[in-house]
Amino acid sequence: TMALCLKQVFNKDKTFRPRKKFEPGTQRFELYKKAQASLKSGLDLKAVVQLPPGESINDWIAVHVVDFFNRINLIYGTMSEYCTERSCPIMSGGLKYEYRWQDDSKYKKPTKLSAPQYMCMLMDWIEMLINNEDIFPTRIGVPFPKQFQQVCTKILTRLFRVFVHVYIHHFDSIINMGAEAHVNTCYKHFYYFIREFSLIDHRELEPLVRIPQGWGR
Repeated sequence: TMALCLKQVFNKDKTFRPRKKFEPGTQRFELYKKAQASLKSGLDLKAVVQLPPGESINDWIAVHVVDFFNRINLIYGTMSEYCTERSCPIMSGGLKYEYRWQDDSKYKKPTKLSAPQYMCMLMDWIEMLINNEDIFPTRIGVPFPKQFQQVCTKILTRLFRVFVHVYIHHFDSIINMGAEAHVNTCYKHFYYFIREFSLIDHRELEPLVRIPQGWGR
C-alpha cells in the first residue's frame, strides 16, 4: 500500500534529483532489500532501524543515508511548487530557527539563502558526497574512510532541516495533497534511525519536538 500511496501522491517527474540506485548483486543492494522488506512487513519502525545481526554498521548507515536522500528528495520535489523565493525568502523553521548554508567551495561562511536556494545547494552537495567513491565506497573490500560517520551526521542533520521546513511552513500543502500519512511515516523512520545510532545532536531536533501530532519522543 505504501508504494501505491507513493504513486498516487508523489509525481516521480518532480524528484528534485535523479534517484541514487544500489548496484544489484552488491552487499549494499542486499542490505537495501532487507531494509525495504522489513519496512513493508509492517514491523514497528523502532525495530526496523536496528542493525541486523552480523551486518556492518557503516554499510547499514550508508544504505539508509542514500535511501533517505531519495525519499526526502521526492517529498521536497513534490512540495517545491509551494516553496518559492517569494513564500520562503529565508530557509527557516518558524520564527525561532534559521538555517544558513556553508560548504567548502562557494559559501565558505554561513550564508543566508532562500529555502529553494538552500534545498538546491543541499541536494547537489549530498549527491556529490554519495557519488564519491572515497566517501561512499561501493566496491567490495574497499574500507569506509575514518570520517564516514561524521560525514553522514552532517548529511542527516541537513536533511532533517528539510523536514523542519516542510512541516512548519508547508504542512497545509502536505494535507491538501493527501501526503500527510506518507510524510509522517518517512519522518518517523528517519527519526528512529538517527536516534538508534545517535547520529544527530539532540539540539538540532528541537524545532520538531511537538510535530507531527500524536507521537513524541
